[in-house]
Amino acid sequence: MRARRLVEARQRERRSPNLLAVTRRVLWPLVKLLVHRGIGYPAFAEALKSVFVRVVSEEFPLPGKPQTDSRISVLSGIYRRDVKRLRAEARRAAAGSASALTARAEEPPDVSLSSMVVAVWTGKRAYLDRAGRPRPLALTAAKGGRLSFEALVRSVNKDVRPRALLDEWLRRGAVALDEQGRACLNLDVFMAQKTLDEKAFYFAQNVHDHIAAVTHNLTGEPPPFLERCVHYGKLTEASVAELTELAREAGM
Repeated sequence: MRARRLVEARQRERRSPNLLAVTRRVLWPLVKLLVHRGIGYPAFAEALKSVFVRVVSEEFPLPGKPQTDSRISVLSGIYRRDVKRLRAEARRAAAGSASALTARAEEPPDVSLSSMVVAVWTGKRAYLDRAGRPRPLALTAAKGGRLSFEALVRSVNKDVRPRALLDEWLRRGAVALDEQGRACLNLDVFMAQKTLDEKAFYFAQNVHDHIAAVTHNLTGEPPPFLERCVHYGKLTEASVAELTELAREAGM
């Protein structure tokens, strides 16, 4: 049985050599991340099995017929006993608390507040100077009115004490106080000190959406999604540095 499965897998690989080569390239940085975080092949293979089972179950149904372990096994190439086990684990998880098998990546509690406050500070015209940089902000509404740090935080969330968020950002170096006692955003430090959970959340959101769009286009489903990239050649290091700064300003 195992030998037959290996032969079938190799036959499928020969039918799609280019796609598998592309997939290996896509997986390279992901595997690098996993190894960096101490996650080896066995754990990744188990997670990949669960994804195959879920994708076949949800994306390839037969109209009017229930998905069986046998059909999922045939389409995914995963042994039926593993399919049965993974589906049982998913049902138990769905009946209890959400897990990695059943839920999307959960948004870390700090992501919505910190990121939304920074988004307003760096994106709303009133909070920007003439050069498009975040303005230094008075700490309280009594000193700065609508353009104070206090007012900024309360415009995003009225349940959080602005001073508590300010103290945490000061501790992390994400903001500093100037000679006038105003809060100055240090965006580079803020981005660099995001927690692993925060970075992983956006990693999952952004990479998933990009690959989903590419998959839609590669499967030929109309209408095609817009996907573009730009390439330049013969740029000097000074030109790259200038373009990097321009992209940073435009992106903010």
